[in-house]
Amino acid sequence: MKTRKIMLVYPNFKWIKGYEGRTLWRLHPYNICLLAAILERKYNVKIVDANFDDLSLSQFKDDISKYAPDIVGISLNANEYVDSGLIAAEAIKSVNPGIKVVFGGSSVIFNPDYIMSKESVDFAVCGEAEVVFPILCDYLFGLSDLPKTGILFGKDGKVINLGMAEYITDLDSLPLPAYHLVDFKKYANAMQRESTDRPRDLPYARIITSRGCPFRCCFCAAGVVSGKKIRYRSPDNIMAEIDFLVKEYGIKSMMIDDDNILVDRDRAIKFFKLLISRNYNLKWNAMAMAVFKLDEELLDLIKQSGCQYINVAIESGVERVLKTIIHKPVDLDQAKYMVSKIKGIEIDVVANFVIGFPGETWNEIRKTIKYAEDLDVDYIKIFIATPFPNTELYRIAKESGSLIENYDINNHLWTDGFIRTPEFRPQDLKIFRAYEWDRINFSDSLRKKKIAVMMNVTEERLDEIRKTTLARANP
Repeated sequence: MKTRKIMLVYPNFKWIKGYEGRTLWRLHPYNICLLAAILERKYNVKIVDANFDDLSLSQFKDDISKYAPDIVGISLNANEYVDSGLIAAEAIKSVNPGIKVVFGGSSVIFNPDYIMSKESVDFAVCGEAEVVFPILCDYLFGLSDLPKTGILFGKDGKVINLGMAEYITDLDSLPLPAYHLVDFKKYANAMQRESTDRPRDLPYARIITSRGCPFRCCFCAAGVVSGKKIRYRSPDNIMAEIDFLVKEYGIKSMMIDDDNILVDRDRAIKFFKLLISRNYNLKWNAMAMAVFKLDEELLDLIKQSGCQYINVAIESGVERVLKTIIHKPVDLDQAKYMVSKIKGIEIDVVANFVIGFPGETWNEIRKTIKYAEDLDVDYIKIFIATPFPNTELYRIAKESGSLIENYDINNHLWTDGFIRTPEFRPQDLKIFRAYEWDRINFSDSLRKKKIAVMMNVTEERLDEIRKTTLARANP
């Protein structure tokens, strides 16, 4: 059975014409290696990361020719780069039209019709890949029929099997990612991009300890992608992965990619205490943390366990917008208090804000920026509300007539806007966001120095990033 071959692919974002100006992520292979760990129980599996290795299309085709896979799974979790995956699919078919090409990732959930309109894509998979993709592979290899689980889109828009895949309830049952299938050390010793959330030491790893989100933020696709019911890995299971990463790869820092690590308070406390007891002296970053779940006892354990960076998603500085539009249970006074506590124990703190919702006034947008400035975090990020399909924001924008006429979620830049109201136009938000980001973050020389250190760049390089950002917003 192991003579049957599967290739898993990250496409190269640079294959898109005019990719310049996009955030060129160098993705860590966590998700694709986790899927590979399940598949290699039955099949030969090869991973090709054309993005990290910056492969040309001809090099990518050579890899296809040499390995001669039966099935290629293309993974893409950023709709901004969906065409890079479709270019990969065309390249695969040009080498061998008989190879089955399967498209997966959040892009399928957002826009399956666009993806399945391409002749080079045989199937698109919705649901958790660890459930649906192995079932599809068994079917394509003639080993089993398709059970009634998952949404698999076939040609001409035909739904092969209707009924959303059951989410994995026992996350502890998943294996460790198959990092032996890649040169993991090259990932562990390379920065993903110039960012304040960079790992604080190398080599590093990324881990995810839960899936799903119980909250109702109108713009967020987490509930659509991974479900509204949160599922957890146990603290012991998480530590088993960390033990493996320390022993096998000597990691010195890690990024915890959860949105909701604090939702189960007892679980969080047990995890932090286990991490402290290991005495690994790992530095770790909380890529997202629900500030409304944070308290001083948790913060003390977070500090003791080695946390260097916390990103809090506050979203708006206006209570009405938080409650009636976004539906996020943030208490602005509590958020400001906890931010001061985080800074007081010398953990870098970054805050996210989102502007440009239907029903939000221009004055409320300005109040959000004022709150962000007064919050006095180390760095703020300002995003423009993006109406991804299947989210509440998309429904609201469509029903209110706020979507711009040429709305097209495919290949959008996250710095663009797709919502127009009597209060603002997309271009207003694009320019306002960039200039306020620059003013708040860099008007103070000491703050600028701190941000350069957080990003691990020189102040001269930081000035180049600033100039480029402003020029793109207002060419």
